[in-house]
Amino acid sequence: MYVLGIETSCDETGVAIYHSKDGLLSHHLYSQIELHAPYGGIVPELASRDHIRKLLPLIRETLAAADLSLEQLDGIAYTAGPGLIGALLVGASVGHGLAWSLKIPVAAIHHMEGHLLAPLMETHQLNPPFLALLISGGHTLLIQVTRLGDYQVLGESVDDAIGEAFDKVAKMLGLGYPGGPALEKLAQQGACDRFRFPRPMTDRPGLDFSFSGLKTFTMNTLAATAGSQQDKADIACAFQHAVADTLAIKCRRAIQQTGIRQLVAAGGVCANQAIRNRLGKVADQENARLFLPRHEFCTDNGAMIAFTGCLRLLAGQREGPVIQARARWNLEDLPPIPLQSGLLPPAKGVECCFGDAKKGTPK
Repeated sequence: MYVLGIETSCDETGVAIYHSKDGLLSHHLYSQIELHAPYGGIVPELASRDHIRKLLPLIRETLAAADLSLEQLDGIAYTAGPGLIGALLVGASVGHGLAWSLKIPVAAIHHMEGHLLAPLMETHQLNPPFLALLISGGHTLLIQVTRLGDYQVLGESVDDAIGEAFDKVAKMLGLGYPGGPALEKLAQQGACDRFRFPRPMTDRPGLDFSFSGLKTFTMNTLAATAGSQQDKADIACAFQHAVADTLAIKCRRAIQQTGIRQLVAAGGVCANQAIRNRLGKVADQENARLFLPRHEFCTDNGAMIAFTGCLRLLAGQREGPVIQARARWNLEDLPPIPLQSGLLPPAKGVECCFGDAKKGTPK
């Protein structure tokens, strides 16, 4: 089965072709960073218009790279939510239009499920049950995965999403857009032990997160300094260290509470190396395994949508004539994926695991 995946949930246009036997055949990504940078953040109307401009050429380019024609496609998957409603409608309309014209099935995919399942594109060593930490610009979720498609939210942010906190702190420090990568780069020049930042909501039971107080603490710390470049670097390092520590503490608590010793970490913020390293140490200490997608599959991309779509189409999911686009969408509302033995597409790529479930040693 050849599946075309379309991702247009925010500020990146992603297209990919996934085959049920041969794996990922091609994928292309167009980023709108330059478009939104002058505004210091995403302008939804501009994002939607740019998706309209780039999506069809990107589909043609991706098909050509896979040496396929539209007529050879067996199914189409598109991101139906959550995300910017105008941007989502672009991908949904094109996905449905192509499917109807080609008389092939179409699947509406949850954006965060795409992130959650991204590591499966590269390893078959991961099987439910497992835990998943989903961290992005709009989400901070700690999930228990009983089986594919069967998700229970164990914890989430009660205020700012983690990516939003990174962007706001980066703005305080006078960094450009997008804030996360700029802050990470600045933090490499800083001393993390100069300032002691709090680890929010780690002194109480539960697995929920909060980052608004950490953002305020950062603002007050910056105001108490001379605001030199070194001050900013030290603050960036302390902030990043506090965030990584907070995530690690919550993940350790989830592992201990559930007894599940497999952890997936995914989403755009998971590209942050300090966070990846800190979670790797937790997995090692807890005799667990951490599964991480490659950096190119951390950010929004069409590959994860094509892959997830392939799984759901193989399991018999089909959309009706109504175009679906949801700005908000609870992961717990998704139907399970009743895959039969042997239906999981082949894993291709690099090893994406940290830690060994038996020995607890890093790979």
